[in-house]
Amino acid sequence: MNFAQIRDILEKLQKGELDLKEALTHLKDLPFENIRNTHIDHHRELRQGIPEVVFAQGKTKEEVISIARKLYERSGRVLITRANEEIYKALNISSAKFHSRSGVIMASEEKDKIGSVLIITAGTSDIPVAEEAQLTASFLGSNVKTVYDIGVAGIHRLFAYKELIQQANVIVVVAGMEGALPSVVGGLTDRVIIGVPTSRGYGTAFGGLTALMSMLNSCVPGIAVMNIDNGFGAGCLAHKINRGFSLKA
Repeated sequence: MNFAQIRDILEKLQKGELDLKEALTHLKDLPFENIRNTHIDHHRELRQGIPEVVFAQGKTKEEVISIARKLYERSGRVLITRANEEIYKALNISSAKFHSRSGVIMASEEKDKIGSVLIITAGTSDIPVAEEAQLTASFLGSNVKTVYDIGVAGIHRLFAYKELIQQANVIVVVAGMEGALPSVVGGLTDRVIIGVPTSRGYGTAFGGLTALMSMLNSCVPGIAVMNIDNGFGAGCLAHKINRGFSLKA
């Protein structure tokens, strides 16, 4: 539940379009709803600006579906990460769409987009993580553009997008292997850079640790770094920063 929904309930109560009992029914699950092993946080968007999102990994199919349906019933939208096609088919929400590459299920994303977020990948192999970031930021309400496969092995490809880089409020740079791309992009612009290391790479990439350490040790000051493969976290942070720019405008 968000500010607009709370305002709508209160305005209808004030106008007599809802009676007190009906209004209380709408508000009764604030701040949370207890269903078996889960306490659903319907209040989160009011507190944090980011609604509760369903992380499917480690949950049973039934748990994911029950949580997602409760969130959708209350707000008319839901985002599920690390999901699969089996969950999507069983979910049975007409507006939901499954993005198989990133494992994201999204229903009814925010329609009014703001600002500008750019998501870049070093390689095509990094797209699943980048897509998770892109869908998350878009779901939350950011305008998002993507440019894929412009890593340091062919650095001339990056220079073709310098204008797009300068137009963005926030740039999410997703890279595996040695994770050098965020530093290169950070050396070209004063835009906010969020580096996302991925687990893509051969043996001494150590499942993304090498890319993570590289980004943490960047010579470019002020680069934010997410956890390995954490496209969702990058999308949330990018949206929050982008929203801050948009509010100032």
